[in-house]
Amino acid sequence: MRIAYFDCFSGAGGDMIAAALIDAGADPDALRGQLDSLGLAGYQLEIGKVSKQGFAGTRFRVELDASAPRPHRHLKHVVEIIERSSLSERAQATSIAVFRRLAEAESKVHGCAMEQVHFHEVGAVDAILDVTSAAICLELLGIKRVDCSPLPVGSGTITCEHGVMPVPAPATAELLHGVPIAASEETGELTTPTAAAILTTLAEGYGPVPAMRLQSTGYGAGTREGRHRPNLLRVLIGESSASGESDLVSILETNLDDATPQTVAFATERLLATGALDVYTVPIGMKKGRAGVLLTVLCDVQRTAEFEKIIFAETPTLGIRKFQVQRAKLHRRIETVQTAYGPIRVKLAEHGGTIVTASPEYEDCREAALREGIPLRVILETARLAWQSRPGRG
Repeated sequence: MRIAYFDCFSGAGGDMIAAALIDAGADPDALRGQLDSLGLAGYQLEIGKVSKQGFAGTRFRVELDASAPRPHRHLKHVVEIIERSSLSERAQATSIAVFRRLAEAESKVHGCAMEQVHFHEVGAVDAILDVTSAAICLELLGIKRVDCSPLPVGSGTITCEHGVMPVPAPATAELLHGVPIAASEETGELTTPTAAAILTTLAEGYGPVPAMRLQSTGYGAGTREGRHRPNLLRVLIGESSASGESDLVSILETNLDDATPQTVAFATERLLATGALDVYTVPIGMKKGRAGVLLTVLCDVQRTAEFEKIIFAETPTLGIRKFQVQRAKLHRRIETVQTAYGPIRVKLAEHGGTIVTASPEYEDCREAALREGIPLRVILETARLAWQSRPGRG
């Protein structure tokens, strides 16, 4: 599977994303041909090499004609432009998904319905070209998965359509909910709303560089000049060398020495019922010889605050340690087998295309055991044998 990893060490702009992909090998002539089908007028597209603090990169610049009209578009107008084009279904769907995400963020920030959002800057010709170019270039490069580093947002203020606003801009902050952001010594707006919408729509994971066989590297140049680091966005493209899958998860943990067993048990039940990926406890020795419990929760990064709230509400802890880790996992799917005791689901795990485990679903087996008056271990073994005897299993 071909993957792209965006290394946002100096932030990201919509133009920088397109530029990095072109620098990594996307054909600019093929891109221009597809952009022409959007039917947009009043601009010139400049693609060329530049230098940023001694490092070469590609600049993707939309130069607007001074006399060209600049209408404030609603979401429906942008969608109509994209749907009328000859872009592939995938590129259209990706571009529209990005603009819908932008509209959702703007509607929350301004307190209005999505249909009422005036896109202002992000509905301009250059933003439409940035978004659609990113979608087109990913397809030209055959990218099947996108991952991203934590995003630096910068600091200070910016001047926009609505006046002076703090960094990150309100729409950017809304788009980055649940996404890991990074500190940076650079001031100014490092990640723009357009880039935030593109990356949070496309990225399936955030964290360090994933395992891959590196094939190409691209650098997209921004317009500002960095004080401490070159204003470049790097993209790494290659074939995934991982046999399974990976994602970024949060780990929350706290030491408890004054919680009753009932309290810990109830907290565990609530966390699991709310959707924690895993919850477990380990007996530990604490200060003054007290026996205690280490409570650990694994959860989706985007839901970290939700599970923190439950831990604080259901336990007497005064603090929670939290960190993010990359998790390797096997690809999983479910098959149903027919047995003498009824249908039983079997969870299959694959590694490198080979099934390495086949585990009958406990709840199905438990229900069959109670219904039929048969020992649970008999149901489990019957389901396992039923799966193994299916045609082609061997």
